[in-house]
Amino acid sequence: MQITSETIEQLLNEHDLLVSKPNSRMTFNFLHYDTRQVKDNTLFVIKGAFKIEYLNDVNGVTGLITEKILNLPQPQWLVTNVQKALSILSMAFFDYPQNQLWIGAFTGTKGKTTAAYMAYNILKHATNNHTALFSTVDRITGVTNADKKKSDLTTPESYELFKDMRQAVDNGMTHLIMEVSSQAYLKQRVYGLRYQVGAFLNISPDHIGPNEHPTFEDYLAHKMMLFDHSDEVIINAESDHLNDILKHAKKTHDKIYTYSLFENGGDYTYTSQESAIHESRFTVQESDIIEISGRYRLNLPGDFNESNAMAALIMTSLAGANHQDMLYGLDEVFIPGRMLSLPIAGHGVAFVDYAHNYASMRALLSFAQNQYPEGQVLVVVGSPGNKGVSRRADFGRVVSELADVVYLTADDPQYENPLDIAHQIANYIENDSLEVHFEMDRIQAIHDAIAQAGDKDIVIVAGKGEDPYQKINGVDEPYIGDHAVVRQYHD
Repeated sequence: MQITSETIEQLLNEHDLLVSKPNSRMTFNFLHYDTRQVKDNTLFVIKGAFKIEYLNDVNGVTGLITEKILNLPQPQWLVTNVQKALSILSMAFFDYPQNQLWIGAFTGTKGKTTAAYMAYNILKHATNNHTALFSTVDRITGVTNADKKKSDLTTPESYELFKDMRQAVDNGMTHLIMEVSSQAYLKQRVYGLRYQVGAFLNISPDHIGPNEHPTFEDYLAHKMMLFDHSDEVIINAESDHLNDILKHAKKTHDKIYTYSLFENGGDYTYTSQESAIHESRFTVQESDIIEISGRYRLNLPGDFNESNAMAALIMTSLAGANHQDMLYGLDEVFIPGRMLSLPIAGHGVAFVDYAHNYASMRALLSFAQNQYPEGQVLVVVGSPGNKGVSRRADFGRVVSELADVVYLTADDPQYENPLDIAHQIANYIENDSLEVHFEMDRIQAIHDAIAQAGDKDIVIVAGKGEDPYQKINGVDEPYIGDHAVVRQYHD
């Protein structure tokens, strides 16, 4: 793969990004934005908090894309937005792999990963295992173990996004299911990318803080950008701010697929039959999408997951999946780190889930209360450092409403003191009868909560799921994952 100076200038001009260009005519053999990845004859993109000394002793950089002319000898293309430039140049460098994929995208405050795995599982069956997945948990570009890796971001940097798409295409994949975060639009990680179908699951305050969205309105606006870049759109008719969401979607779409519980007015509806500890069952009413109608067993607990399943069913029907694909996909779906349960003799049941905001935590704790009305709900939770500051208040409120005991602990504290974060959460606890513990050793906190639980109690371990690290002072420190910690106690 190569990229020429003529192509660079053509693309930058097409997107009104080019400010100035060098006189050089060049062909680059490689493109990147990380000095550790530089190869011979690399076009290097200067992004983020870059310092010129990062290029000291780096051999192979023969051209630069930058927002500020640097005192360096390499030819430089000056642009107005380097993140947008990185995206369109990455597309070209990897030869536009998105054009060879049917792409379905999910956005929402909660449920993106769950819905994405459901759709992925259905389409795997429909395409004979020729579907890729880019999720918060995994990026899967093929059928071998080598084609599966843990994700570091919900939506990766544009370079990694198109690189993985190219890998998926080269592996024979024909379809891709992906999550698209508000940050992906805020940071221009998906600039220029279009989807066959975009699904909007829900919205509630999240990702609001100094390093993220300044306001809820900005957060919502970036979520709704999915509509502008999707050929067809699906919307949860039970979402908050539905009028604003529909108004935005109608600017570019005449047909909108809305879904909801039967009594709540969506175009495509379902009724919930049963929600048990390991599964749920629901029925989709007949509609003009014949394939989605019928009864389903969902291999996940919690009636809140049935709403995610509806979005996945509509999306995959638009991709050509049939009813049998859907029955199989939902019956067999497994989501790493999502609603993993483990009964523990004498200590009730422990649940591990990635729940990381008010909406997802509230749904999870409400389900726990309904399933175990005679027992207590014990929660182990923390909040990340240097991001999502609003979640600290959210967690304080939700445990006040629905928990009996809470163990506040560390969860990717980064450059903050985890105990300070825990006390900030505690400041928002308004239930005097809630028993609060502070234990910054996450493994110890989980074990302590399980030890305290009685036979009819439920322990919710929220936040990290099966993440194999804790983010501390800029380093991904190894961590065995919440589920493994629960199993340690069990075993």
